Amino acid sequence: MRYVPVPNDLYIDNRKKLIEKLLPNSIVIVESNDVMPTNADGSMGFRQNSDLFYLSGIDQEETILIVYPEAKDPAMRAILFVRETSEKIAIWEGAKLTREQATERSGIKTVYWTHEFNSILKGLMADADYVYVSTNEHTRRVNEVETRNYRLIQALKHDYPVHQYRRLAPIISRLRSMKHPLEIEMIKTACDITEKGFRRLLSFVKPGITEYEIEAELMHEFLCNRSRGFAYGPIIASGAGSCVLHYVENDKTCQDGDILLLDVAAEYANYASDLTRCLPVNGQFTPRQKAVYNAVLRVHKQAVQMLKPGNTIKKVNEDVGLLVEKELVELGLITIDDIRNQNPAWPAYKKYFMHGTSHFMGLDVHDVGYFNEPIQPGMVFTCEPGIYIREENLGIRIENDILISENGPVDLMRTIPIEADEIEALMNT
Repeated sequence: MRYVPVPNDLYIDNRKKLIEKLLPNSIVIVESNDVMPTNADGSMGFRQNSDLFYLSGIDQEETILIVYPEAKDPAMRAILFVRETSEKIAIWEGAKLTREQATERSGIKTVYWTHEFNSILKGLMADADYVYVSTNEHTRRVNEVETRNYRLIQALKHDYPVHQYRRLAPIISRLRSMKHPLEIEMIKTACDITEKGFRRLLSFVKPGITEYEIEAELMHEFLCNRSRGFAYGPIIASGAGSCVLHYVENDKTCQDGDILLLDVAAEYANYASDLTRCLPVNGQFTPRQKAVYNAVLRVHKQAVQMLKPGNTIKKVNEDVGLLVEKELVELGLITIDDIRNQNPAWPAYKKYFMHGTSHFMGLDVHDVGYFNEPIQPGMVFTCEPGIYIREENLGIRIENDILISENGPVDLMRTIPIEADEIEALMNT
């Protein structure tokens, strides 16, 4: 674990919030993610189940959490199961958490080894009425791989077929969308690490540099600051690539006169940040590039102010679309006639701005939450308008991370250079 251990008060508070939402005599069971294979005897880097981490702070494979608030034995009201270590494991992989360490991280006093799970579960299930299970219900999910939690659900339903099963996702999605002060602190740390990486690039980017060299510079800075690396697949897109929303090749050479779109950010303690900036490869925007950049920046500044309690992301998207529409007319990209004759289901501005303005952010870069419900203080969103002109190989997106507060939006990336003139000045220092 690279990051500084998080006070277990966070996970204790998170479990208390969960318990308040449960039906009477309910048991919650959440299991860690799998260690995913590659080829031969290889495996991918482990990434914890976000729900499990949110409730326990345990960042280790083969972990199971049980929360049973009405267990007859008070010691069994929160139970953690962790992988038992051994001398062989310690030699080949490194020692796993001891029971004492698991308690220290999670605040859970009752800790067993994972292989003891089924025997402990039998006694608890004999008393419980409802069973809450963890499923990935993110609206953009693609579940082609059977998860460890899915296999657990099938086993539970086979062994305990007449219990009443309930979805954990609707409860925990709302809980996770409201950030604890310690979570905000970790997101801000991730943002600060991202800023260090971005500033490193301002003196590095120039014609002839490859996109993958830029990726390497960022990774160096992120790792040096206790991050595991990128919070998501980095988009380092020069020239025509700047118009590809999810460009991931990062294999081109940056050419004189190109725009470089950077959608890159660090994670810290499993919490994401999310930044987009655009740089002129040669250190100087052309008049057209600057006009489009400043148009997006104007929209960005107004969109940030829309992220306030009581508003909805649906309304934000609609209003930002009208702002972009106005800028596109000024840039000569669409006409008033285009707007009059547009298909309401796909407005004219969508040709140049085809994605939403904001998404939830937290343990996952596209975090869980409900877009059709009012924005509330404590939520964190991205704000990322853009204009993509494929016929000009010119894509501009500007993105910061915004904390919602009672007193207005708080820009967690406000110290990261954003004005075109400032970016030019720093690149040419």
